[in-house]
Amino acid sequence: MKVEWTGVMPAVTTKFTENDELNMKMFEVNINAQLEAGVNGIILGGTLGEASTLTDDEKRILIEETVRIVEDKVPVVINIAEQTTKGAVEAAHKAERYGAHGLMMLPPMRYKSTDYETVQYFNTIAKNTELPIMIYNNPVDYKIDVTLDMFEELLVNDNIKAVKESTRDISNVTRIRNRFGNRLNILCGVDTLALESIAAGADGWVAGLVCAFPAETVAICKLVKAGRMAEALEIYRWFMPLLELDISPQLVQNIKLAEVATGLGTENVREPRLPLQGAERIRVQRIIEEGLRTRPTLPEYKSLEVC
Repeated sequence: MKVEWTGVMPAVTTKFTENDELNMKMFEVNINAQLEAGVNGIILGGTLGEASTLTDDEKRILIEETVRIVEDKVPVVINIAEQTTKGAVEAAHKAERYGAHGLMMLPPMRYKSTDYETVQYFNTIAKNTELPIMIYNNPVDYKIDVTLDMFEELLVNDNIKAVKESTRDISNVTRIRNRFGNRLNILCGVDTLALESIAAGADGWVAGLVCAFPAETVAICKLVKAGRMAEALEIYRWFMPLLELDISPQLVQNIKLAEVATGLGTENVREPRLPLQGAERIRVQRIIEEGLRTRPTLPEYKSLEVC
């Protein structure tokens, strides 16, 4: 299945049981809710998927089961975040073997590579897989900035197709579009900048709070692309306090708590993460409760052929 790199692509959480095993029953409930809302793909094993804590076998199960659940309705993308180039190449080969349709790729983990090293890292992986690749550029959290000059070098690889734009500089959407035209698809990777990024020309949104609120997320994307900005803004303004839960070191715990409130997940996380406690838990719960209390009625959006 071809990955179009457009529209809403949820970065889904990994569901665990109280015994710290994969909860595939609840995972399937969530994936089906994403499909019903009209998402354009599913992204596994990212930050929200607690990727660094997953075993290779758990990643295999997640890929194979997601491919089964989606039944070719949308593509399945797996995140690769490895410490070595060799490890990243092996992860890409496994993703292909397990049935993934594309890769989202972080720069090398733990080591702050130079520009030259970063380009060589991505080049090596791209040359060792036929899967299309979206490069995740998040210098705020991962301390490596993939600059436009670096992308120019990387685009000699036909399978580097997109960027998850998480620099938190909204003007970078325009810089990328001016430099590369349609050679590189742009997906916003910061929930609190999504409407602005799509309005500026981004192709889509790798979303976080979509895990708990899939319909609202897709509606915003489609309405902006359809030019129905007033309707999109009304939903977005309601959504903002919830979206801000995504820009926190505890984003996994925050979003899983929201998933519990909407019946789409469990709160279980894998240590060293722990569920929210004390005043912070109360604060987040109040935000979620207020969001549910004031949840807007959505306009009909699914028929808009724009994402």
